[in-house]
Amino acid sequence: MTQAIMSRKHPAVPPDSLDAPDLRRIAESAAADSGQLSLGDVHNWFEERRKAIRMDVRRISFAELQRWGFHPVTGNLAHDSGRFFTIEGLRARSEGPDPVSWSQPIMHQPEVGFLGILVKEFDGVLHCLMQAKAEPGNGEGLQLSPTVQATRSNYTGVHEGSAVRYLEYFTDPGKGRPLVDVLQSEHGSWFFRKRNRNLVVEAVGDVPEHEDYRWLTLGQVRRLLGVPDLVNMDTRTVLACLPVAPPDGAGAGVAADGSRGAAAAALTASLSAQAPAAHTLPELLRWFNGLRARSEVAAQLVPLTAVDGWVRDADEIRHTSGRHFAIVAVSVEAGNREVKGWTQPLLSPRGTGVVAFLAKRIDGVLHVLARAHPEPGYVDLIELAPTVECVPDDHAHLPPEQRPRFLDQVLAARPEQILYDAVQSEEGGRFYRALSRYLVVETDEDPVVPDDYRWMTVAQVVTLLQHSNYCNIQARSLIACLQSVW
Repeated sequence: MTQAIMSRKHPAVPPDSLDAPDLRRIAESAAADSGQLSLGDVHNWFEERRKAIRMDVRRISFAELQRWGFHPVTGNLAHDSGRFFTIEGLRARSEGPDPVSWSQPIMHQPEVGFLGILVKEFDGVLHCLMQAKAEPGNGEGLQLSPTVQATRSNYTGVHEGSAVRYLEYFTDPGKGRPLVDVLQSEHGSWFFRKRNRNLVVEAVGDVPEHEDYRWLTLGQVRRLLGVPDLVNMDTRTVLACLPVAPPDGAGAGVAADGSRGAAAAALTASLSAQAPAAHTLPELLRWFNGLRARSEVAAQLVPLTAVDGWVRDADEIRHTSGRHFAIVAVSVEAGNREVKGWTQPLLSPRGTGVVAFLAKRIDGVLHVLARAHPEPGYVDLIELAPTVECVPDDHAHLPPEQRPRFLDQVLAARPEQILYDAVQSEEGGRFYRALSRYLVVETDEDPVVPDDYRWMTVAQVVTLLQHSNYCNIQARSLIACLQSVW
């Protein structure tokens, strides 16, 4: 079943939940390329911290893990405290015209963590308190991270380390005013029903300084999103949940050839809640909830020993085909973390992923092609995802008609079609060197759109991000990246 594009002159989204003064302050901060520091100062600070913050990570065997072990019956890999996370098995099936079933290892962490950015006005401009932080799975070590990035096990002291800095601004209502507070999912193919609170809180009173943190405007963070593997995944997901539209008269982003043109203007229009859209938000919700209601996807946890097609060696759990991912173990020594040294398992993907939105101008407004995508680890099994979300190496052995939809079109894009293109990493605290190429590719064609896809404005996606379980982590990351180019 295909979908016709019927663009109409109705607002893309209903009125915003934040009041007009807050929206204005957010927009002005997003347009500010300088603040307490210049971008040059930010880069200099970051390089200083890169030299000062030491993290040594090496692969080890499972036998070398400390306080982690495999259960003698289930085979599940767990910490002896019973906290943090476990590596368990998952069995999933999807009914329908082409039923499929499979089993796999999956991370299970039934606790909600904090991903929080603290903001504060300086000279009338909102600034974000950003952290230079290293994680064991990061390819380049240090990244620009949220103010607070902590699991419940971390902030309740299970790790037996020092307290999480600035956490009180997110837990004590008297210390901050919330601008964003929403539960959002993690990777649905690697985590089982894992969610985090994504928060933006405006500080009340003075905030103590620390050498690993600096105040940046939203505009400066946006610019840094264009640098490969610098702004971490947790920062991207929080920023995506913050409604950002350019202030009146703001310029638009730079096209691939360095000029400002119609594509940039279309993106600027797409960020506005008043822009005309191909579908109303109620129409999109009816379509999306209808797919959820008809879904025949089921998933359940099983013992790791019950997973088919996977083997455990001395130093990894891997698929017999060599594809998908592996579970590995690492030893970590860190100079500036709450705990100075530890060992842990990590999930290591086999190959670099591709995460891409296909984009199209409809009545002068840029729309992105979102997919209602099932994953076994989601709470509601289906969330909105980018047009393409895969590891191409996993599908290289398949004929073209069985490869993911739109993948070949995205990879064949001409330079002038590409609005955004950068390799970014996934969460380095749980994933080992998990890299994906994030792309937004504009098409001048009118592709046939299957029924599990819909054209949406950026503002419509951001509106849904004010609520839980609508947009997956890859879509949130890509929306944040796309907002970096207007």
